Amino acid sequence: MTSPGLPGLAALRPRLPSPVQEVVDGRFARRGVRLLLKRDDLIHPELIGNKWRKLAPNLAAADGRTVVTFGGAWSNHLRATAAAGRLLGIPTVGVVRGDELAGRPLNPSLARCAADGMRLHFVDRATYRRKSEPGPLSGILRAADAEDAYVVPEGGSNAEAVRGCRALGAELRGRAGVVAVACGTGGTLAGLAAGLAPGQRALGVPVLKGGFLAADTEALQRQAFGGPRGDWSMDDRFHFGGYARVPAELDAFAADFEDRHGLPVERLYVAKLLYGLVALAEEGAFPRGTTVAAVVTGRPFP
Repeated sequence: MTSPGLPGLAALRPRLPSPVQEVVDGRFARRGVRLLLKRDDLIHPELIGNKWRKLAPNLAAADGRTVVTFGGAWSNHLRATAAAGRLLGIPTVGVVRGDELAGRPLNPSLARCAADGMRLHFVDRATYRRKSEPGPLSGILRAADAEDAYVVPEGGSNAEAVRGCRALGAELRGRAGVVAVACGTGGTLAGLAAGLAPGQRALGVPVLKGGFLAADTEALQRQAFGGPRGDWSMDDRFHFGGYARVPAELDAFAADFEDRHGLPVERLYVAKLLYGLVALAEEGAFPRGTTVAAVVTGRPFP
């Protein structure tokens, strides 16, 4: 459903289904494993990757109302939401973790959000941690003068987003035995697994430490589908210390992958996914003859 004056999302001309690209990489080939890249980074120049799949159903549900969402200072999700607001003429408010940032010059990521018309509202970290609770959330919305807004959670992961990501799995039916994706909030994995065919499995590579994402993914599937869907698992070993941590080893790996395949590698999510898949291949985790598809959910910023 769209409001008068709100163009349909189809007017943004997403490239769907996103293309699948095979890459020949000796680290996989010598193990008898094929590597495919699901190029969700090519869906839309500004609403890229899983951001399109998660935001599109939420923008439709917002029905022209102001959209409020949440993120850190370098959030891909905030940038995508701000871009969507500009493209569709929807007001957006970004609730940013860390009130100490309010008096500082905006970093390039937040500056992009502001340039796209997003109104930024900074909150202290203790309040931010409780943003999902009704009381603190009401206080945040009141302070941001957005009490009537449509709220999208951090990372965009809610039942609508999970159902939107189911199409990602459907597009890969029959293409690979294992489909792997980097995980921040678990929403993309939850939908991906639900869309795959029997006999395929989804693998999540969390980019945050803590080991909590499996429970979050299960909860998202319950919200979206009423219970578990698909065959999925996670490997928590490749977060490199936590979100936005990009040590020299990971940066060098990503640069090498770029040189090998001519593909810009986003560091916060995609690099950790690809590093994990190389490590798993070298451990013999994939039987010979396996086709592995890696979902490229983003590209480097700026």
